[in-house]
Amino acid sequence: MPNAFDPYREALVVEAHTIWPAEYDDWSSTDRERVEAALHATPADTAELDYTRQYSGFARVITVTAADLERLGVG
Repeated sequence: MPNAFDPYREALVVEAHTIWPAEYDDWSSTDRERVEAALHATPADTAELDYTRQYSGFARVITVTAADLERLGVG
């Protein structure tokens, strides 16, 4: 189950990762990068957000969902 947005962990994020479902495999790398930048700019608004503990902080992991793409006006 994904975690809720956490300002404490967010302040300690040292890596950002994006998981793309297979249904978006045909998207260009340019389109993916644009969407990833928008999602990671506003992590509190994403549908599936998780934090993974790292030695030096946390990794923010966002799984792209149709709801996120609709919110961003892409898809």
